[in-house]
Amino acid sequence: MPYFRKLTVALGLILAPVLGQVARAATAVAPPATVTASSDTRDIVQEIINVVGLKPRFELRAADIDNAAAVVYNGKRYILYSERFLAAINNAVHTDWAGVSILAHEIGHHLNGHTLSRSGSNPADELEADEFSGFVLRKMGASMAEAQAAINLLSEEETSRSHPGRSYRLAAISKGWRSANDQLLASANGPQPDQRSIEPVRRQPRIVQQQQQEQQSRAAVAPTGSLNSRMVLSKVVFSQAPREQFYLTSRLHLVHLTKDGPKVIGKLAKTGNPDYPYYFESEYLKTVFITDRGILVNREGQQVGHLS
Repeated sequence: MPYFRKLTVALGLILAPVLGQVARAATAVAPPATVTASSDTRDIVQEIINVVGLKPRFELRAADIDNAAAVVYNGKRYILYSERFLAAINNAVHTDWAGVSILAHEIGHHLNGHTLSRSGSNPADELEADEFSGFVLRKMGASMAEAQAAINLLSEEETSRSHPGRSYRLAAISKGWRSANDQLLASANGPQPDQRSIEPVRRQPRIVQQQQQEQQSRAAVAPTGSLNSRMVLSKVVFSQAPREQFYLTSRLHLVHLTKDGPKVIGKLAKTGNPDYPYYFESEYLKTVFITDRGILVNREGQQVGHLS
């Protein structure tokens, strides 16, 4: 690691506990001058919020601070972050998940009610935020090592008055990560619909709902027929075959458009599981589940595509 990068990380390590303690305690002091958060950061925060299913009752701002902090000012909650700090951490550990974990940690302080107290940082609150971060990153697809990368680099070895020692923090992240992993595995291995008698899908993913209203009266594609835009509800993008053309039709068929014409390779069906309410019933694909946001995941909970 280049010297200047080590120095940047070291400064963040020294200032992180102090900043977190002061920022969460300061409710009567104006937050640092800020600028609007970048679209990439807003997207990350939205993904975190989508995972936990809660409304983001805070404002995200890029700020002239040393790292990141959850603060309250005049009764309003903020997540402040330094773009340079997040970029330095990502570069230092060679994964963008480091910055995501830091934002998730600060969001965890807000959602766990830690910023309602004026006592500042304490080890118990930090461990709860770490556990939240591990849970969120697993739900988003990070590995255990990726979820722990930032804290493994930034945390002190010994416990202080404001922050727990490194081993405790890594254990908390591991606890959250494993909890999310258990949920994903339980959902993937949960009760499946009777393959001999599958009920018609009454509730479609949002991305499908909007388009189906216009398409429901149109004819569906037949296995040997032609495919036209009036029959298409959504494009289906598989991460491992991004150039192949797959579509979801108005009759909820999964169609692969080949050089020999369209081929029906599956059908959208219900699982009865609220976390992954749909899946593609297919003889050609391994089981692929679909969230109500149109994200495709496999049995291990890894994202493998999306509805476009």
